[in-house]
Formats: sequence, C-alpha cells, structure tokens
Amino acid sequence: MEVESCRVHPSMWRSNPLLFILYLCLILLFGVGILLLLIWWIKSQNTTLIVTDKRTILQQGLLSRYTNEVMHVHIRNIQIQQNMMERLFNIGTIKIASAGTGDIEISISGIPAPNRIKATIDHYRL
Repeated sequence: MEVESCRVHPSMWRSNPLLFILYLCLILLFGVGILLLLIWWIKSQNTTLIVTDKRTILQQGLLSRYTNEVMHVHIRNIQIQQNMMERLFNIGTIKIASAGTGDIEISISGIPAPNRIKATIDHYRL
C-alpha cells in the first residue's frame, strides 16, 4: 500500500501577484475580475502534484482528466526553476525526467516550497 507524503496545488497569489492584484482591481471596476479569479482558482485547484513513497503523480483537469506518473526508482533528473520573484515568494517550477525518456515527463509551475518537494522525492528515490 502506498503512503502519500504530500499533495500540493499551484499557488495563485504567490505565483503571479501582479495578475492577482489586477483581477482584484477589475472586481472593483467592472466586476469581471470575480469570473477571472474563479476560473484561475478552479484551474489551480484541479492541478495537483502528489508524492507518495513509490511515485510522483501529476493530475490536471476538471471535466477531462490528464494524469502522468513517474515511479521514483525511474527518476533520473529533477529540475527546479525559480526567478528572483519566485525565490522571494518560495515558489517555483518542478520538472521531473525519468530514465525511460529523454524529455521532461512532469512539469508544474507555481508550486510552493519546491525544494521541500524535491527533498521528499529524493528521500524515496534512494
């Protein structure tokens, strides 16, 4: 039986604070910001990175579902990308490549504490 170590969703505020503030201003000016924030929230809540003791799973979608998983024993590379603003807000992009392909199999942006996620995956890889 697999044990789930962590489950994270992309952060809305920290991943794009200027867009978040713009949408809040649109609420005050035109009211359309509510719809834009709702769509953004639904999208972020329906994008999930799950790390278990055996695999890492990326699930996306509300009506249709996309799932990609990589077994930890097959992971050959984990990349974390953070620009200056992302480092300040402690978010980033995690990319995972496995031994089976030459490409990145899992890529997800706006993840809080990406180094903690990488450390959790590394713990189970060894």
